[in-house]
Amino acid sequence: MNSARIFILARHALLLGLALCFAAALPVRTAAADPAQMISDFRLKHGEKRVTLDGALTRIAHDQAQAMASKDVLDHDVLGRFTTRVGPAGAGRAAENIAYGYESFPKTLGQWINSSGHRKNLLLPGATRVGVASVKSAKTGRTYWAMVIAGDYERPTPKPAKGSPKETKQASAAKSKPRTAESCRLKILSLCL
Repeated sequence: MNSARIFILARHALLLGLALCFAAALPVRTAAADPAQMISDFRLKHGEKRVTLDGALTRIAHDQAQAMASKDVLDHDVLGRFTTRVGPAGAGRAAENIAYGYESFPKTLGQWINSSGHRKNLLLPGATRVGVASVKSAKTGRTYWAMVIAGDYERPTPKPAKGSPKETKQASAAKSKPRTAESCRLKILSLCL
C-alpha cells in the first residue's frame, strides 16, 4: 500500500471519528422526553388539536404532585378542589389526571390512555395547553404524577362602571327586556310559555 492511500484512509477514519464524537455530544431530544409532544401526538390521532407546555399549568401540576408525594396519597383534593386550584390559570375548561407508581411519563401516559376517564381528559375538546409534573415520595420512593390540561386563557369581560347612569340603565334594560307577543304562545300567571 502506498503512503498516499494510507493518508487518505487515515483522514477518512479521523473525519468519521470526529463526526461520531460530535453526534454523541449533542443532546438527544426524543418524543418520550416531551410530555406535551406525546399528548399532542395522541390528541392528533383522535381529531383534537395539539397542546403546548404552559408554565402556569405546570406549576399547578407540580404543586399537586408535590402534595401527593409529601402525604403519600393519590388524591385530587389533597390541596383543595381542582376548580379552585386551576382558577389562577384563567381556563374556562380544564381537567386533571393523576397517577403514581410509574417511573417514566410514557408508562404513565399509557395508563391514562387505557383508562376511560383519564382518556377523556387527555382528549378535552378545545384544549391548547398542558402542564405535567412528577415528584418522588421521600417515604416510599413512589413517583406521583399530575397533568393539568386546559383551553386558552379567557379574557375577563369588562364590568360596567358603578354610578354610570347610562351603563346601569343599559344593563337593567337588558335584564328586564319583555318577550314579544310572537314568542309567547301561552301565558299563565305572567309566565310566558
